[in-house]
Amino acid sequence: MKIGAPRERHKGEARVALTPESAGHIQKLGHECLIETGAGELAGFTDAAYEEAGVTIVDSMEAVFEQADVVVKVREPQKEESDLLRQGQTLISFFWPAQNEEMLETCKDKGASVVAMDMVPRISRAQKMDALSSTANIAGYRAVIEAGNQFGRFFTGQVTAAGKVPPAKVLIIGAGVAGLAAIGTATSLGAVVRAFDVRPEVSEQIESMGAEFLFLDFEDSQDGSESGGYAAPSSPEFREKQLELFRQQAPEVDIVITTALIPGRPAPKLWLEDMVKAMKPGSVVVDLAAEKGGNCDLTKPDERVVTDNGVIVVGYTDFPSRMATQSSLLYSTNIRHMLTDLTPEKDGKIVHDMEDDVIRGATVTHQGEVTFPPPPPKVKAIAAAKPKPKEKEPTPEERKAAEHAAFMKQTKSQVTMLAVGGIVMGLLGLVAPASFMQHLIVFALACFVGFQVIWNVSHSLHTPLMAVTNAISGIIILGAVLQVGSGSWLVALLAGISVLIASINVVGGFLVTRRMLAMFQKS
Repeated sequence: MKIGAPRERHKGEARVALTPESAGHIQKLGHECLIETGAGELAGFTDAAYEEAGVTIVDSMEAVFEQADVVVKVREPQKEESDLLRQGQTLISFFWPAQNEEMLETCKDKGASVVAMDMVPRISRAQKMDALSSTANIAGYRAVIEAGNQFGRFFTGQVTAAGKVPPAKVLIIGAGVAGLAAIGTATSLGAVVRAFDVRPEVSEQIESMGAEFLFLDFEDSQDGSESGGYAAPSSPEFREKQLELFRQQAPEVDIVITTALIPGRPAPKLWLEDMVKAMKPGSVVVDLAAEKGGNCDLTKPDERVVTDNGVIVVGYTDFPSRMATQSSLLYSTNIRHMLTDLTPEKDGKIVHDMEDDVIRGATVTHQGEVTFPPPPPKVKAIAAAKPKPKEKEPTPEERKAAEHAAFMKQTKSQVTMLAVGGIVMGLLGLVAPASFMQHLIVFALACFVGFQVIWNVSHSLHTPLMAVTNAISGIIILGAVLQVGSGSWLVALLAGISVLIASINVVGGFLVTRRMLAMFQKS
């Protein structure tokens, strides 16, 4: 089948759904690829690069829709694009079916199958097709870069001859993919980062990235596992508690990045006008939800607003397009993986399996019917957060009893080992010559004593790996010492050399261990 990508008509959109790299993979599935001329130029992909990859260049959008069996796009189709759809054709793109009911009906009437990349269920198997995560990851990163561009100071604190510069304090609202990407970028730049999310299970992720989780002790805390990993609308009581927390943070923070979105609904208002007024002059608010109405009261889509008190509110909606090359590479990879699932035999034939969880979840129209909304995912995106059981601190009596039990267990083990070893030696002595038994007993005792002495050295002074090597050296030393007094000069010489080499290994082991441990000590 033919896979075609038209040039994006949406204002400010620089991405492209098909790259030369992804076209190569799609062709291996048995498909042909075609693209409208100039479709990849804004993303850094020339027509010559596509031709080199075996992609056919066509001169118009109409030609793409006419020739292609599957049309791949970034943005939801414009009216002139949806009018070009035909019976049996497949469209793969962002679609936002909850907000585009009219477009949904148009595609249904045309008899086209629409796979919405924004509807891919967030389950493990579908991660490679999760275009929302790919896009949000870039948006979160770019939001911090844009905030740094608008902010008048360093992110990291500095002490210079000219004075001290405090680190920037960054508050990130929403710890989804975009929020976590923003946290990682801001912390790497040296800022003091705080983050909030209504889902308590993300607190560990936030803290592991070096940020402080603003915990809101409230019974209405959400479990993202029941909503596909997304936040759900909060109760009025929870919202008031949430806004109270933000009002406390507003005078302290320098940069606020909001990322809160609820699928199928306008963006919730979380950073209100009074919070903006409470911020210091020169502070920055970057609203990643601007396209869906914004999380900030003062956000204007695609505009930079400076308030009366000097706070900058950034409402750009094209953050992914500001990194068009990288965004296109990631998104086209998501598209390629979706086509891989739609071409199970790799024979160039699309099989729209509505029994497949991923394909069914992403399909919003099929065979003249609206299939949105899909059934809920069978697998939870995030495991429900369970409180960690607090370990009970043992009493002195319990600790003493445990130590005594451990000692008795070790003693019993050693006595049993010696008894069994003695019996084996006795039985072996009945048939073996005396000279052999003498050497065997020396070797056995060397193994037992040497291993017990060296292995029990504390790991704070001795790494486990070095303990094993030194245990072997201890065996050698003990056995060699017993042979030094041998009547044979050759045996005595070899025993002396063995003691010297093994001792060097033990002493060197401790020195090496000391240097290794010093590497992890803070100066």
